[in-house]
Amino acid sequence: MKITELRLRKLFSAKTKADSTGSQYSTAVASKAEKERVGIIGQHLTAPLEGSPAKAPHVQARTRPPITTHVLDVSRGSPAAGIEVRLEMWKSSQPRPSFGGTDIGGWVLEGCSTTDRDGRSGQLMSIVDALSPGVYRISFNTGKYNPGGFFPYVSIVFEIKDTQKFEHFHVPLLLSPFSFSTYRGS
Repeated sequence: MKITELRLRKLFSAKTKADSTGSQYSTAVASKAEKERVGIIGQHLTAPLEGSPAKAPHVQARTRPPITTHVLDVSRGSPAAGIEVRLEMWKSSQPRPSFGGTDIGGWVLEGCSTTDRDGRSGQLMSIVDALSPGVYRISFNTGKYNPGGFFPYVSIVFEIKDTQKFEHFHVPLLLSPFSFSTYRGS
């Protein structure tokens, strides 16, 4: 006999015994406890969100910065340790940097770090619940890591929308001397 069938048989036989004893007290206590539990769950489900109804629900506080990165050296098949990393945010009178336009003075440093032996960067920004929406740039000093490589540095520019301010953004760099790739990780 399967374990599920055994459990069901035990459950129904216990219920039959309880019904046959006619104990009104235990049934009343169980019924009251059930109603209390359902009421508590219902309150949690119908509780209004703080702020506007269009606000995205936010369940828990962050335990890490909202933007993180790591670097993998795909030519060696290992993490890339010792790469300098900078995180900047666009804060200019222009709403966003333009392709081909000058961006001098528009980028403001949020934080910098160096990758560890696992290729992970240290904390590039404070741990905040709501990330400021805007355009960010994460730059890697790849020329110092690989002086014979093609790229003196790699900069990745990405935008975080207002609807994404509670999300986490992991921006890894996959690097080799003559190519690089990135993606939005988890």
